[in-house]
Amino acid sequence: MMNIVLFGPPGSGKGTQATYIVNSKKLTHISTGDIFRKNISQNTKLGQLASDFMNKGQLVPDQLTIDLLETEIDTYKNSNGFIFDGFPRTTTQAEAFNNLMVSKNMNLSMALFLEVCEDTLVQRLLNRGMESGRSDDQDESVIRNRIQVYEQQTSVLKDYYAKQLMDSFYIINGEADVKDISKKILSIVSNYKIFY
Repeated sequence: MMNIVLFGPPGSGKGTQATYIVNSKKLTHISTGDIFRKNISQNTKLGQLASDFMNKGQLVPDQLTIDLLETEIDTYKNSNGFIFDGFPRTTTQAEAFNNLMVSKNMNLSMALFLEVCEDTLVQRLLNRGMESGRSDDQDESVIRNRIQVYEQQTSVLKDYYAKQLMDSFYIINGEADVKDISKKILSIVSNYKIFY
């Protein structure tokens, strides 16, 4: 089983690359945003709890996020592995996530970090806002604030996973051509050897 954490700032191309990896390696794509939306739309107990926080503009607590994640993992008993897109976001979440993996007798195979400079991110997100109509991608000050929050909370995961995974942590130039990024990631993933 191969399990991958893919992270990077907003606009770094996580969703695009996650889809590519999933299609190439037949992994299950896990996105916490998708999990929240699914559980809320299905009116599950955990979804109702998450909705209560989100409706107040609050972050969903880490333990509730982990509980939702565990429920989602359990629905894919025969999966070849998972790609975790944009989760964990903090070292606290990373530690809770590690405990969850241990409880499931699973290992994290690698972490991939997409590195992109702020000005490129802003331009990408503004372009996405024009194309998609997403309101959170149309105001440059809001975008820059999201990037700053990311830098404060999530960029520390680079150091965390560099220490935890050592040779299985990869920083990837997210400013390259999309196809070149995909080739680089596929090369890394394809060369991964599973040891029992």
